Amino acid sequence: MKKTLIAAAVMAVSGVAFAASNVTLYGVIEEGVLLEKAKHQDTTVQLKSGFDQGSRWSIKGVEDLGNGYSVGFILEQGFTADDGNAANANYTTSSGFTRESFMYVTGNFGKLGFGRTGSLSSGAQSNHILTGWALGTGLGLSSWTSEIGTSYGRLNNTISYATPSFSGLTIHAMYSNGIGEDTNKWSENTHYYGIGAKYQANAIKSSLIFEAVDNKGGEKNLVGNKVHGDKAYTVNFGFEYNLGSFTPMFAYQWANQDDGKKTHMFGLSAKVPVAGGDVLAGARYLFGKDEAITTGDDKVRAWNIGAAYIYPLSKRTAVKAYAGYADGAKAWKDTEKVVYNGYQAYLGLRHAF
Repeated sequence: MKKTLIAAAVMAVSGVAFAASNVTLYGVIEEGVLLEKAKHQDTTVQLKSGFDQGSRWSIKGVEDLGNGYSVGFILEQGFTADDGNAANANYTTSSGFTRESFMYVTGNFGKLGFGRTGSLSSGAQSNHILTGWALGTGLGLSSWTSEIGTSYGRLNNTISYATPSFSGLTIHAMYSNGIGEDTNKWSENTHYYGIGAKYQANAIKSSLIFEAVDNKGGEKNLVGNKVHGDKAYTVNFGFEYNLGSFTPMFAYQWANQDDGKKTHMFGLSAKVPVAGGDVLAGARYLFGKDEAITTGDDKVRAWNIGAAYIYPLSKRTAVKAYAGYADGAKAWKDTEKVVYNGYQAYLGLRHAF
């Protein structure tokens, strides 16, 4: 009897190990010291988690179904290393997988997936295709998706599709049936629509993305009436060319939101290998209108510059240093937010596992 139980236990453990053989636990911990000064505000110094790359622990897995087909999943939970709290919990207070919760199928038809993931231009998660900005979507006020620009971030209730590569070209489509929730009737959910193309071959990498949000879903006001938001549209274009000694990049964004920002944003940046690490440097300029400003002129101007140095101590650990400055004009001249008016300096450590 005992031998039978022992044999059953061994078989059960072996079965679990076999089932888990294609499952990977991974993550990132990034933390450092951030010095920040916004216009008309006090200078602050804080221990900052995930200033560039969000701290996370994650599980991913894939199963080969045969005949060129496979099914996989990604589960990522964000957290703030300085206090241990959950991060990226948009639209929910749950401590479940707030960064990404995504299942997909791949085959000769491309890749089809469902769940919570980042939008095409978010720079976050496994389905984004944004290119053209060396400082990416982290690094504070130099992030392409900081408040000065426009981004739709992470989306719930998403269907995502990517075609196979055609000589380096892939087409991507994404739809969210409710970026927060889709428990109401369709006309009262906020929907996201995205379509884009990415080209990557030899030294060239480029992307063109169109996105829209209809903001049909809205919060109730103080008297109980539904407040519907305003439609928003963006176009992002990026281009990179790896010259070997450095990689110059160009990025452009057009944004149009009803009763909101109507802006053009241009960015020039580069990635340069220096002394065993990488220098990332960029400057961008934005102009247009911010119709959410109800007093005075609604014309806006803003520019910022930033540079970072990332030095790998090992394959998994790197030191990061960053400094950036932003300046707003017209209606944003006195805005007390560091992404419009202010500066940041950061020194931190990132470890991946």
